[in-house]
Amino acid sequence: MKTATAVVLLLFAFTSKSYFFGVARADESPVLDSDGDELRTGVEYYVVSAIWGAGGGGLALGRVTGQSCPEIVVQRGSDDDGLPVIFSNADGKDGVVRLSTDVNIEFVPIRDRLCLTSTVWKLDDYDPSTGKWWVTTDGVKGDPGHNTLTSWFKIENAGALGYKFRFCPSVCDSCIHLCNDFGRHGHDGQVRLALSENGWPWIFKKARNSIKQVVNAKH
Repeated sequence: MKTATAVVLLLFAFTSKSYFFGVARADESPVLDSDGDELRTGVEYYVVSAIWGAGGGGLALGRVTGQSCPEIVVQRGSDDDGLPVIFSNADGKDGVVRLSTDVNIEFVPIRDRLCLTSTVWKLDDYDPSTGKWWVTTDGVKGDPGHNTLTSWFKIENAGALGYKFRFCPSVCDSCIHLCNDFGRHGHDGQVRLALSENGWPWIFKKARNSIKQVVNAKH
């Protein structure tokens, strides 16, 4: 689906009070991983449900039945951490991921992928068959502005449980856009991320090679 179409729909499609227009303010507080360390850009993390058991496991790449590309963002079972992601700030000078700031999120590509599209998350076009705005891939990394509006996300506090994802980009001062959290929704035999009135809580766990990066950086 075309990004331009998604942007147009973002401008006009919502009238529900659960969506509001405007630009979110940034919070200087750092996001913390499950070890209590600051979340860093360029480091690999698993995004895992803060609610164990029935809450499921980590986020990963998936596919819609009958459609190979682009891939979608799905949640795996409770015994699976999913695929690592890397965060990139709109402010490339800051290596710390902070609350309420614009970030790109991309899965670390796996080998032998069928898709040649990017693994950067984006908010896809409105799906009238389900009434959902799904999170897919094939987003654009970097270049903050109106052309990349659907590829920017924010991380917010979800109380004592962890953090939640939110779509409320502030990379374009002149753009009118919606703001809302992301929840989990079952569809096509999978659990997917979509805009929702209630955000689902997540935690961030360092991936193995990320731990090696930190260790090597200290020597």
